[in-house]
Amino acid sequence: MKIAIIGTGNVGGALATQWAKAGHEILLGTRDTSKFEDKHLLQNAQTSLHTIAESAGKADVILIAAVPQASQSIAEQIAPFVSGKIIIDAMNAVRTKPEGFNNSFEALKHFLPESEIVKCFNTTGFENMANPIYHGEGIDMFCAGSSKAGKEVATKLALDAGFATCWDFGGDDKAQLLEHFALSWINLAIMQGHGRNMAFKIVKR
Repeated sequence: MKIAIIGTGNVGGALATQWAKAGHEILLGTRDTSKFEDKHLLQNAQTSLHTIAESAGKADVILIAAVPQASQSIAEQIAPFVSGKIIIDAMNAVRTKPEGFNNSFEALKHFLPESEIVKCFNTTGFENMANPIYHGEGIDMFCAGSSKAGKEVATKLALDAGFATCWDFGGDDKAQLLEHFALSWINLAIMQGHGRNMAFKIVKR
């Protein structure tokens, strides 16, 4: 798959590396290629640097892992190129929200109505994206959205990144719930002092 990654910080960078290892072609999208700071990611196989619009135009699927308040700006840049394409929202409105919206998912749905948008890769720390293996077993990932095709792709990419499974939280109305789930991890890992090397895994009898 050709995967555009918009937002190459901790989360986007970790997933870019994992997916490159899995054999995907990675298109890093940035506002100004001359000022790109995460050059170490270009050492990964099949990874190239582009403007945000160029990366979206060439990609099969787009991961957005930027700050939530950039949702409108990013959407406007990629809108001409993403009709029918799958977009994965990996952002959390913890400290800031997109103006006029409760979260980035709502903003992206509003500005990109013809895209297949799902929420995924937002519920745990980047350390668990870079290494999702605990005691020899993969941890779990979670996704939400009403796009069946989007959730199928998100699930495949979660497995390709090393997660054991990707649990379906439900439709578009459950995207906000995934943000609350992310806050639960932040609360335990950081506010309650358990450390960032902890993760969620569903077990069933």
